[in-house]
Amino acid sequence: MTTIDYPLAERTLDNGLRVIVSEDHTVPTVAVNLWVGVGSRHEAPGRTGFAHLFEHLMFQGSRNVASGEHFSALMEEGGRLNATTWFDRTNYFETVPTGALELALWLEADRHGHLLDAVNQENLDNQRDVVKEEKRQRYDNVPYGSALVDLYATAFPEGHPYHHPTIGSMEDLDAATLEDVHAFFRTHYGPNNTVLTLAGDVTPERGFAVAERYLGHLPPIPLAPRPRVPQLPPILGPVRLDRAGDVPNDRLYVAFRLPVDATPAYHACSIAIDVLGGLASSRLTRRLVRRDQTATSVHGWTMGLVDGVSLGALTVDVVAGADADDVEAGLCEELEAFARQGPDAAELESVVADTERSWLSSLSSIEERADHISHHALLTGDPAYVNTFLDQVRAVTPQEVRQAAERWLAPSARAVVRFLADSSGEVAA
Repeated sequence: MTTIDYPLAERTLDNGLRVIVSEDHTVPTVAVNLWVGVGSRHEAPGRTGFAHLFEHLMFQGSRNVASGEHFSALMEEGGRLNATTWFDRTNYFETVPTGALELALWLEADRHGHLLDAVNQENLDNQRDVVKEEKRQRYDNVPYGSALVDLYATAFPEGHPYHHPTIGSMEDLDAATLEDVHAFFRTHYGPNNTVLTLAGDVTPERGFAVAERYLGHLPPIPLAPRPRVPQLPPILGPVRLDRAGDVPNDRLYVAFRLPVDATPAYHACSIAIDVLGGLASSRLTRRLVRRDQTATSVHGWTMGLVDGVSLGALTVDVVAGADADDVEAGLCEELEAFARQGPDAAELESVVADTERSWLSSLSSIEERADHISHHALLTGDPAYVNTFLDQVRAVTPQEVRQAAERWLAPSARAVVRFLADSSGEVAA
């Protein structure tokens, strides 16, 4: 049995910045990873898309850094960097040679402390257009592009923090004034709403010292965190959305509300989804792809979230000529059988082994390791999750998996989004 014991040293600066150092001198590089506690779930009605907009604006210059210079300065030193936005956070990350660590932190300090010096009307208009183009490329003009947006809106009730997607509303962005955007930054971007993880060729002593030197002077912001919403129950359904359009083949997205992330119940549901559709040997692959030959592929996945719910889904690509209703009925039969039987010993062993392989592969990269540390420090309060996750998964029993499937993965608790190949482009709810 693999034991994981990555070193973790932690300190909170006087301004509230939480700094975590994971020392690893294998290669002379350092992963610099900042998670800011603002994502699309923190947006107010009429102000959607702001969290993602700032992911773009943060590269458009700040008080002492020109537009695009954050990228060019670090890439000239051999670094690589980017940022992402999600429901629960926005993260900024770079991996740099050890000698460029202080440059990376100076650049981060300038934009986290003094971004608004450069957020003028021209930059705002420019980045609004960039976000619109991103939406066209990733959502509007690709087959199945709206799938996740549709799943969120179907599985989570209107008004829930996860009902709207991270990309947000283009109408909301168009209506945003410069002062609206400045106010959003001042509300959410502060050291006391941020976790900084340094993983790699740096000692805790040096990591804390350079974090204090470059980020310790940033003033904290007033925080008024909203309590997380209660756990959503399973869907009383099923509920569905059918989309007819120009897609290569019929595809089913069958989703379920799950318990919040990093809980025993979530782990049990995740194992159940993998047994049903997450592996090449999964039950739905054996049933729909190999036996019935009505599907070309089946995929199962879970999305761990923290504000009252997570999401799990099974995705099925339907064979041309097969009936999507029949495929969905077969899927529901397998769900019912699994809720009665639970996983057998071989299925549970396969899922745990695959989870261990993917987790260890992820942690072998200092970039991904730093990301996991920041993730759980910010959202679950447990940066040591990187060391204990596999133990938590191994502790789940077959009976717990069966019970989780019975409660959370019942056919009656499903939200279904179906893309049906049809050139008319009509949409039926």
